[in-house]
Amino acid sequence: MTGAAEISWFSALCDDDYDFLGVSDPALASSLDHCRNIVEHAERNGFDNILLPSGYALGIDSIAFAGAVAPLLHHMQLLVAVRCGEMWPPQLARQLATLDHMLHGRLTVNIISSDLPGETLESGPRYRRTLEAMEILRTLLSGRHLSHKGEFYQFDLDPPRIACTNGAPPPFYFGGLSDDARDVAARAADVFLMWPDKVENIRAVLDDMRRRAATFGRTLRFGYRVHVIVRETEAEARAAARRLMSKLDDTAGEEIRKKSLDAASFGVRRQAEMRGEADDEGFVEDNLWTGIGRARSGCGAAIVGDPDQVLRKIEGYRALGLDAFIFSGYPHLEECGRFARYVLPKLEHAPLFPRGD
Repeated sequence: MTGAAEISWFSALCDDDYDFLGVSDPALASSLDHCRNIVEHAERNGFDNILLPSGYALGIDSIAFAGAVAPLLHHMQLLVAVRCGEMWPPQLARQLATLDHMLHGRLTVNIISSDLPGETLESGPRYRRTLEAMEILRTLLSGRHLSHKGEFYQFDLDPPRIACTNGAPPPFYFGGLSDDARDVAARAADVFLMWPDKVENIRAVLDDMRRRAATFGRTLRFGYRVHVIVRETEAEARAAARRLMSKLDDTAGEEIRKKSLDAASFGVRRQAEMRGEADDEGFVEDNLWTGIGRARSGCGAAIVGDPDQVLRKIEGYRALGLDAFIFSGYPHLEECGRFARYVLPKLEHAPLFPRGD
């Protein structure tokens, strides 16, 4: 474990904010005002970055929202999720370069290998299309001429006048557990993102990804996306977890999980498997609680404990080689403040890829 970790928060653009999980609250629905408040709160509290998630069927658009909040930020980076299957790569490059200018070079990008809405591709071709899109974006965002003859895209194209501010593309954060996803990450990602898992499984995945990246002469950084419930005592944290789930109807939880277009992915299946491996209270290992996955299709577990327990858990992950963390909690605004008060001051942290001013 060397250097500083990047500590990021999460803005609930995809209708994923609750006081009681699975119980809709109009005040917490995805909107410009609510999600902007989370972003501004994270910057005031000293976070390095914040994920703006993207889901076609859920909430507001990440790129449009990033354009709305970029002028309000002074130090924090934005990690903007983009769904490659929904975007024409040259125009996406222009949009991302514009955001990078608005942020004075502080843009980072979470690449999602998505289907087109209404279309389903098998995993292999979908990830091959994503790899092509990433290669196209890197070229155009660097301001270089694009000559690309691929399976899905064919271009002989000059770049838009607007390229990224420092002449290089923003870092690409990318996740996925299938073989197809891992190969794309090894070839083209800067940060390989994982959802929560048991320590021994994380170690195995990181070892595998290091080997895969090395075959292409590359190295990767590693990130971890996980929820957190931190309170002054472990008993209070566990009580908060029980309260969060206290009004959840299992049928409603299943409906929430099915809303995502990615609800059948390999990674989502692994989150479900962990719930089956957990104890009667939902803990799959020390301080890792799987209850959130009962009403969420993606990242489905939380670090639950007092400040020292949460810190130890993070330090344990860092010892494995994880150095980019994306935390969230319910409600996102309140838990952001708790994490910033109880844990963030004890962490050495800074942007993983310092960019901009």
